[in-house]
Amino acid sequence: MSQIKLSKNFIRSTVKLALNEDLYPSGDITSSLIDNNQIITIKLTSNQNAIIGGLLFAKQAFKLIDNKIKFIIKKNDGSKVKKGSLIAVIKGNAKNILITERVALNYLSHISGIATITNRFVKLAGKKTKICCTRKTIPNLRVIQKYAVKLGGGTNHRFNLSDEYLIKDNHVASSNLVALVLKAIKNKKGRKITVEVDNLKQLKSILGLKFNTVLFDNMSIKNLKEGVKIARKYYETEASGNVSLKNVKSIAKTGVNRISVGMLTHSVNAIDLKLEF
Repeated sequence: MSQIKLSKNFIRSTVKLALNEDLYPSGDITSSLIDNNQIITIKLTSNQNAIIGGLLFAKQAFKLIDNKIKFIIKKNDGSKVKKGSLIAVIKGNAKNILITERVALNYLSHISGIATITNRFVKLAGKKTKICCTRKTIPNLRVIQKYAVKLGGGTNHRFNLSDEYLIKDNHVASSNLVALVLKAIKNKKGRKITVEVDNLKQLKSILGLKFNTVLFDNMSIKNLKEGVKIARKYYETEASGNVSLKNVKSIAKTGVNRISVGMLTHSVNAIDLKLEF
C-alpha cells in the first residue's frame, strides 16, 4: 500500500493552497481594518470531547502568514481531550492571527472529526477487528483524511487504484467472477488481491483460489457469520456496506478481521473548536 507521508513540504504546500483560496485576490479586507501593531494572545480550546489532529497544519498556516506568531502546542495530534481542554496558545499580531484563524480551524476541526469518529468505531469493534477507511474521500484531501483515520486508531485501506486488486460487483457485472480472479492472480506481481462477494454462492465459487481477502458486502449478520466461518481458513475477511455505530459491534462479533467504513471520511462531522481571547 502507498505510504502516507506528512512531510514538512507537503504540509507547507497544502496549507499554502488553502490560504491562497481564502485570500485571493485582495486579501482579508476586514482584518485590514485592525491596528497593525496590536499584539494579542488567544487560546485554542475544544467545545467537546475529541481526538485532536491537524496541529501541524494549523501551526504552518500561522507561520506562512506571519513567522513571528508563536503557536504553542499544549496537546499533540492523537491526544484525547475533554470539553474545555486547552489545545494551543497563539501569540502575535492581531491582524495576522485573524487572517489565519479560519484556515487553521478548518484543518483542525476536520482532521479531529475523522480521528474522533474513527476512535469510536475502533472501541466498539474491539481489539480483534480492524476498522478501515475507504477511497470515499474528498478529492485532493485523501492523504490528510487517511492520516486522521490513523490518529483515531483505524487502519488505512488501499490508497489508490494502483495499490491492490479489488474485484467488486461492477467488475463482475462486466465479466465473470472466477475469470477475473484467475486473471488477477496471474498478473498480481506482488500486489494483494481482494474479492468482493455479496452472497455465499459467490464465495463458494472462488473458494480455494489463491488470493488474499474476501470482502463481504452488505450481507446479513447471519450470512456474514457463516461466510467468515467458511472463508477464514483460506483468507483474511472483511465486511462493508452500511456500517454504523449501531451495528459495528454486531458485525465485529461475527469474527471478521476487518470492517471498512466509508462514513469515516465521506460524511464526518467537524469537531467544535474555538479561538478565544
